[in-house]
Amino acid sequence: MGLRELRIPVSERLGDVTALLLRPRGARALLAFAHGAGADMHHAFMQAAAEALSDQGIATLRYQFPYSEAGRRAPDHRKTLLATVRAAVAAAGKQARGLPLLAGGKSMGGRMTSLAAAEGDLDAVRGIVFFGFPLHAGGKPSNERGDPLRRVAQPLLFLQGSRDRLADLALLEPLVRGLPAPTRLHVVQDADHSFHVPKRSGRTDAEVIDELARVTATWVEGLKL
Repeated sequence: MGLRELRIPVSERLGDVTALLLRPRGARALLAFAHGAGADMHHAFMQAAAEALSDQGIATLRYQFPYSEAGRRAPDHRKTLLATVRAAVAAAGKQARGLPLLAGGKSMGGRMTSLAAAEGDLDAVRGIVFFGFPLHAGGKPSNERGDPLRRVAQPLLFLQGSRDRLADLALLEPLVRGLPAPTRLHVVQDADHSFHVPKRSGRTDAEVIDELARVTATWVEGLKL
């Protein structure tokens, strides 16, 4: 298992962003893995998830958005985020070397991936994984952000915490059932949007991340890529 740093050109105006490729021996798929709005690709969750996925035979290409590359806190404009997703998925495709290509990410990263797919820009991607899809703002239940998912053709895997304040399951569950693409929703009991679980659950955050990786690997195997 080796970790390698890459540079991904987004555009002449936006320049390059950094990415980290983690490819285990015997990998069976490669995931272009985008971070959430409040972190970057070095966040503890992103690192732990990439390592857990690697243990399950799934390679990852974690990448920065221009704002996180520059050390800013506020996310870029949507057009910039989508351009970065497209560039990162293209770069991941070049690194795949015959592996099936997946895409997705944590929270905002997963949502931006779905928007790029809804626009028909990710045809090479065989499946999309959401590590906490942000269906609505915290405390403001709505399924408006779910509408673009109806235009996504790829199989979708939703990994959601039962205590996620950004995805009311009463709204997310019927949305997922009604999507035209093949979908699976896996709910992690007691987990919040960050996949943190309280001590009373009897589990650790590391165990939850291992669960996410195992479920993702089982889902990938079921796709028969």
